[in-house]
Amino acid sequence: MTKEVASSTSTLASPLAMAVPPALTAQIAQALAPVPAATPSAAERMDQAAHAMLSRVSGGLSPISLSLAWADWAMHLAASPGRQSTLAQQAAKLLSAAGPAAGPTADAPKRPESDERFRDPAWEQWPFNVYKNQYKAACAWWEQAVQLDGVARHHGHLVNFFTRQWLDAMSPSNFAATNPQVQQALRDSAGQSLAAGSRLLTRDLAEQATKQPGDGEAAAAALPPLPYRVGQDVAVTPGKVVYRNHLIELIRYEPTTETVHPEPLLIVPSCIMKYYILDLSPGNSMVRYLVSQGHVVYIISWRNPDAADRDLGMRDYLRSGVMDAMAAVARTSGTRRLHAAGYCLGGTFLSIVAAALAGHHAAGEAHPLRRQSDIADLPQLQSVTLLATLTDFTEPGELGVFIDDDQLRTLREEMARTGFLSGRQMAGSFQFLGSRDLIWARNVRRYLLGQDDQPNDLMSWNADVTRLPERMHSEYLQSLYLNNALATGRYRVGDVAVALSDLHAPMFIVGTARDHVAPWKSVYKIHLLTDTETTFVLASGGHNAGIVSEPGHARRSYQLASREPGQAYVAPEDYAAGAPAHEGSWWEAWSAWLAQRSGPRVALPPLPKDVALDDAPGQYVHVRHAD
Repeated sequence: MTKEVASSTSTLASPLAMAVPPALTAQIAQALAPVPAATPSAAERMDQAAHAMLSRVSGGLSPISLSLAWADWAMHLAASPGRQSTLAQQAAKLLSAAGPAAGPTADAPKRPESDERFRDPAWEQWPFNVYKNQYKAACAWWEQAVQLDGVARHHGHLVNFFTRQWLDAMSPSNFAATNPQVQQALRDSAGQSLAAGSRLLTRDLAEQATKQPGDGEAAAAALPPLPYRVGQDVAVTPGKVVYRNHLIELIRYEPTTETVHPEPLLIVPSCIMKYYILDLSPGNSMVRYLVSQGHVVYIISWRNPDAADRDLGMRDYLRSGVMDAMAAVARTSGTRRLHAAGYCLGGTFLSIVAAALAGHHAAGEAHPLRRQSDIADLPQLQSVTLLATLTDFTEPGELGVFIDDDQLRTLREEMARTGFLSGRQMAGSFQFLGSRDLIWARNVRRYLLGQDDQPNDLMSWNADVTRLPERMHSEYLQSLYLNNALATGRYRVGDVAVALSDLHAPMFIVGTARDHVAPWKSVYKIHLLTDTETTFVLASGGHNAGIVSEPGHARRSYQLASREPGQAYVAPEDYAAGAPAHEGSWWEAWSAWLAQRSGPRVALPPLPKDVALDDAPGQYVHVRHAD
């Protein structure tokens, strides 16, 4: 952050804090003050150094967790001679079925190939059909081999995940000698495709070698420019920054209609990513679409933290983030009711605050939170929208491979050295989860076919990585992923436990069909935690592409069904089988849903004087760090 931003934010105080009596302010400050970390002993420092060395060898993961998982599986297999015999028989059958073909098999009837790697018709010709069939037979055998009764659930998940990672790396599509498309490109280009790939590989290796970890303005200035410039190519919807504290800027966008819905919409994006995933190019900007439909839109832009922010915790992100933003929306819009939407981790933050606020309003004066003005003074929520958001973390999908006590200890020790989880670490984790598409398919396209990446706005945003403070990330993983405190009523705001069952505002929930970060069936579990009007949308696409799903985008579809309070539970499989399907963008259904739960449209109320601090997209979105 620049000195100008630092000086401007240091003088800004939360309007809510000014309403708290001085005695209570002192009590809250004492309760929220970070606990000083104990200085590690020489023995602890030695242990941490050893753990860090082992972690680097295993790609940042805990080698102890990985070793325990494989040992659990291997010992159960060794103690199961019957299972060994069955696997041996299955191996013989699969190898026989996938044996060498006598020649081309193009005339034989075949089912459509579901694996993108083998869609090209050349994979049906000899010898490439042999490579493909034997590889798929090996995958089928390993899929059976890793399934063993008695293996701990988490260990089984680890073994299955890393087996699939190894099999994806060994695919014949990844090698020039066994990929017919690469062979054809070589012939067509007289070898120039492979020469171009070699040049790209040399360039990438050289760039990787020159990357130096660091922080501060000099290191950030050395970062390569983004292909799409923030504020010029992306994040260009007109608006004003109307509030700023040490953690957020709040942007209010200019409506483009003569009349607007009276209840504004506050969007809480994930702090893991820059907010403008929801305001990319004008053609696929969710924010631009919403303002064109008469919604007054506010969005949080999170500041990218550095080492000085290591003690920012979950309380800071809830209070200085979501709660301060809600108060600022009420103050600048003049309304006491608003719609709120959260995306990914931002949705989890929003659900916590919404449940705490609902519990407070339900209990009234008797509720202990009545004493805390940062809850009592907040506006009420007209509706709550959660986009690709987990509230029950028992089945977090592929991310679960990174979550256990030893993995978290390894991560805490790594963050203790820097004070944050770096953007590079997060980007590497997500690439690891989607290695088939994000690593191996890209490597084939880039280094074997010689095709350079064609940048787009989503790729540019993906390269604009952010950090997470040490304390906040540790608390988030420990309380939610490891202990599932929110779903079980054990998460606390202040001294009061939060229960999602207190939520009675209408809810609009979106899951995406190919989401590895927030699997849609886990997102769907909100039905088990609340009893309110709930509309659930299952959108095509993945965690990002399924949300950035503008009207007119080709091959977009969604299913939608609603549940009324008191209605019987419908299992996710039954929902998927019976919910009506619609072609096009779910944005249109959401905008109509919001409009139905809003008051009659009114003339746009003017902003109070001297509220605007900057033009959108503000200053915090430009803060980049070299990790």
